Amino acid sequence: MSEQVAAVVGGVIVGILLLVLIGIAAYLFWKKVYLQASYEELVSPSSPVEKSPGLQAPADAQSSSSVQPQNSRMRSVPFIVPPKFHKQAWIDMTNGEQIQDDSDPYVTPDSGPRSSFHSLAGAYQVGALNPELYKFPEDKSETDFPEGCIGRLWFSVEYEPESEKLLVSLIKARKLQPPSASCCPFVKIYLLPDERRYLQSKIKRKTLNPQFDEDFVFQVSSNTLHQRTLKFCVYHVDKQKKHILLGQVMFPLKNETLSGDHKVVLWRDLEAETLEPPSEHGDIQFSLSYNEYLGRLTVVVLRARGLRFQNDRQAAGVFVKVSLMNHNQFIKSKRTSAVLGSPDLLYNETFSFKVDQTELDTASLSLSVIQNGEENETCSLGRVVVGPFMYTRGKELEHWNEMVSKPKELVKRWHALAVST
Repeated sequence: MSEQVAAVVGGVIVGILLLVLIGIAAYLFWKKVYLQASYEELVSPSSPVEKSPGLQAPADAQSSSSVQPQNSRMRSVPFIVPPKFHKQAWIDMTNGEQIQDDSDPYVTPDSGPRSSFHSLAGAYQVGALNPELYKFPEDKSETDFPEGCIGRLWFSVEYEPESEKLLVSLIKARKLQPPSASCCPFVKIYLLPDERRYLQSKIKRKTLNPQFDEDFVFQVSSNTLHQRTLKFCVYHVDKQKKHILLGQVMFPLKNETLSGDHKVVLWRDLEAETLEPPSEHGDIQFSLSYNEYLGRLTVVVLRARGLRFQNDRQAAGVFVKVSLMNHNQFIKSKRTSAVLGSPDLLYNETFSFKVDQTELDTASLSLSVIQNGEENETCSLGRVVVGPFMYTRGKELEHWNEMVSKPKELVKRWHALAVST
């Protein structure tokens, strides 16, 4: 009897489980069919949505979709048309750039209200470029003139080794100082040491800032080129046709000046021709400068004039020896290159010495002009010493004190050479 009861109970349990499984399967099948029907209704061609710019369906389309469920996805997925820029809405700026007009930055749809995306149109506008970032460095050569400037000359130099031609371009002059109100300037160009031959520019009438733009050619061999010097003399022609010198520029033809494949524009300030006659043994011109932060004494040997050569050997090489002394003890010496030619020589060479600021009261500089002789013999043509009160007086002491009082500034002066007996 108990076995029969157990079999009945087991059959009931199996039947219940079978009914549950059938119910679950039926529910899943019903759910799948229902969702498929809903999807087909959403994409049914019977209720098309027009792609209007305003993103709104027509009224008849809305009325025909009354069976659409409330959780439809049609209103939850907005579609926004990105803005388009006008092709001709541009404004010219003063620096040549162009920027889009802010009054109509984009194209809106022809019908329907604007979407909220239009409020972000400012983010799509082309930003204006900063013109300050694209400006070339300002050329101050025509605006910054030192005190006492008597004029400035612009020129360029180029050498053709194949034809041995020196090409000189005379460009312009600015801020000339004539003796009268009007000025009629012109320029004579010499290739030293030959002062008998020169090339001359055209005369410019009634201007203090002449524009020349003229080219000149000198024939010179490459062997002697670096021993030559260009001399520009700027003259004024008065009413009596008299030539009055306004200033001159001396330009040595060094190796670094003529290197390169392109022409470089140079400028130099005019120098007044000295009216003082040369001293008995000649004079030397040089500049001094001291940098207290670097502890550096700089000497620029510029030129020498009125030299008295020994044994009439003017063609022999002449150089300048610069020696640094401390308490009459030799520290270091440097020398310029030997220059051939007339008694008036141009060097324009720079030398630096390490000198501590505490040593300025005990240090001195000796500049000796030396002539080369036969069989490596040398002959001193003159000497000058500059330094503090311990060693010098007069112009040499004034030059040294002015250098100390004007740090980082080149102080230029002429000094008479003295021959030791």
